[in-house]
Amino acid sequence: MINNPRSPSEVPETLSIYQIFIRNFTVEGTFKAAEERLEEIAELGFSWVYLTPIHPIGEVARKGTYGSPYAIRDYRRLDAALGTEEDFRRFIQRANQRGLRVMIDVVYNHTAPDSRLAQEHPEWFLQDARGKISRKCDDWSDVVDLDYASGHTEALRQELIDTLIYWRKLGVQGFRCDVASLVPVDFWVQARQMVDEAMENREGTLWLAESVHPHFLLSLRDRGFGAWSEPELHRAFDLTYDYDGWERLEKVWSGERGLDWYLDYLGVQRALYPAGARKIRYLENHDQIRSAYRFGQGKRLEAWTAFYQFIPGCTFVYMGQEAGIEQYPSLFEKETVPWNQGNRDFKRFFTTCFSVTQKIKEEANRFDFSIPAQGVVLLQRKGSQAHFTALCNLDDRSGKIELPKPLRGVDMLTGKRVNLGGIVELPRGTLIVKGEED
Repeated sequence: MINNPRSPSEVPETLSIYQIFIRNFTVEGTFKAAEERLEEIAELGFSWVYLTPIHPIGEVARKGTYGSPYAIRDYRRLDAALGTEEDFRRFIQRANQRGLRVMIDVVYNHTAPDSRLAQEHPEWFLQDARGKISRKCDDWSDVVDLDYASGHTEALRQELIDTLIYWRKLGVQGFRCDVASLVPVDFWVQARQMVDEAMENREGTLWLAESVHPHFLLSLRDRGFGAWSEPELHRAFDLTYDYDGWERLEKVWSGERGLDWYLDYLGVQRALYPAGARKIRYLENHDQIRSAYRFGQGKRLEAWTAFYQFIPGCTFVYMGQEAGIEQYPSLFEKETVPWNQGNRDFKRFFTTCFSVTQKIKEEANRFDFSIPAQGVVLLQRKGSQAHFTALCNLDDRSGKIELPKPLRGVDMLTGKRVNLGGIVELPRGTLIVKGEED
């Protein structure tokens, strides 16, 4: 095993990630076609492009017509439908030229049932009482699970780490690790160290862990399987998903809990995780419904967009979110993002809001909040020389509210002056105010 592994680095809050599912990003569904849209992503201000799995998809037990990209047949090959290795290299090169780094999906909890590894090394997989290759989650019927507790763990680990090194040397600069909570954290520590050594620590690799909902994690532990929490994952990862918080947000959206149920938990995350640990904050990804579908086209969508970009963490976007696209592209079919249905007004808002909140994160890292009325929140950030307040009308309510303190300054979204105090008419949507001293 690896001794004294290098600790995860502290990434800036301004790191931002744009997720692309190549098959459905363009009509062509190829690296070449996606390459043509990299400039637009760079102009939005993102620093990373993350690609949903780019490998061949299994045929046995395939879901839908095209199958899930998470049912991988061969970790070391590219899906021919997406393009050639040369196409992929050029995609990375073009991204880097535009100031974008490229991250790929790593799926090391499971493979397709007809994967190369399942055929060549069935002993590396979880097996049922009859000795048949199996899985932990019955719903994931198109995959079979790797077994890190088998007697063959060292050979399995070496194969997987060698694969990471292969893609890293090809030009990939980061790894988003699918359901990382279901893979032993000591494997991720070992993998990070060995990738660093292979790259001689130059241009460090970014590691993002997809964690899982706490209730799912506990259900696996109760069944006797290993499952690792976010604080544990931060031994190896720079960033983790917010699924421990997302479980709370879902209850806020359903009306079961108030917004403080989620916002109070941000402080718990900060206390539980290592100093400097970062979360990605998102309103959607390939596993969740569209935010424009959830909140509708209007001020409520704008307010929630400002909310999630303002709170502590790194901003994450799924392709089309910035245009207010409501249609969710299936993982199992060819369903191109309907870019022609994009909301131009919202895209302008998104672009401005993202630029503003990125600047705020550069200047002010101390966070606080207050909730003056149901569905309304005041988010605050303070730095050594500036302070900022976001007033988010999350439920698009009307009426009057009493502000806990005056709100004076310039609205960074519109450039207009703001001078509010005491009992005021509730603004629609969002104000993001660079404050003035009383």
